[in-house]
Amino acid sequence: MTPQDLAAPRQGMFTGEVALITGAASGIGKACVDSFLARGAAVVGLDINPAITSLHDRPEYLGIQCDITTEEAVKAAFAQVVERFGGLDMLVLNAGVFPAGCRIDSLQLDEWRRVMNINLDANVILMREAYPLLKAAKNGGRVVVNGSRNALAPGPGAAAYSTSKAALTQLARVAALEWAKDGIRVNIIHAHAIFDTGLWTEDVLQARAKNYGISVEEYKTNNLLKTEVYSRDFGEMAAEVCGPVFAKTTGAQLTIDGGSDRVI
Repeated sequence: MTPQDLAAPRQGMFTGEVALITGAASGIGKACVDSFLARGAAVVGLDINPAITSLHDRPEYLGIQCDITTEEAVKAAFAQVVERFGGLDMLVLNAGVFPAGCRIDSLQLDEWRRVMNINLDANVILMREAYPLLKAAKNGGRVVVNGSRNALAPGPGAAAYSTSKAALTQLARVAALEWAKDGIRVNIIHAHAIFDTGLWTEDVLQARAKNYGISVEEYKTNNLLKTEVYSRDFGEMAAEVCGPVFAKTTGAQLTIDGGSDRVI
């Protein structure tokens, strides 16, 4: 068996199951959509970007334009999921914002609240509304949370983002404790420096690199393996975490960051 065989998605692994992925129009979310579809799942993508509705033209995909910070919009989206596919088996909480670097002494409260609303509060709504559907999943519900290395090893100039992801991580850990009795697994993937996403604008890259006193190119491979991590890497890991290999794992915090001496 070659390394390529090991990396290939297992066709049909999720046949008959439904996954909902937030922030799915681009970047990591889009990669997750592709990885779950490749394994036979029906996939619902949520995004505020209207492009989500035309991401794929196939019966097993449903794209819904949705502001996940609005309870009514989230409830309406779940109603569409049930109407189209009958239920939900897997939830990937990916949507989030990464603001430009800003030190605490310059941080405005409106910006702090905006980041918390999207990165934390919206996920409370999504988890709450998904719970009864995940509880009824025939193979047990599964939740994957897109955390961040910043939750484990924060950096300067990212107080709102780091705090929101740390709080989201704690929320996921509590959910793992509360939902285990219902057969629902909740696991967290802490990624770092995945640059082929809309979050990483040139301004953000420049600001983050400056905080560390290195160039943008050095920042992109600033890990132990000196490698760049891509959206597809996250998508494949998220799908596998929902699969049989991790069937007896919940509350885990996995990393996909090329290796970090601040985390190891």
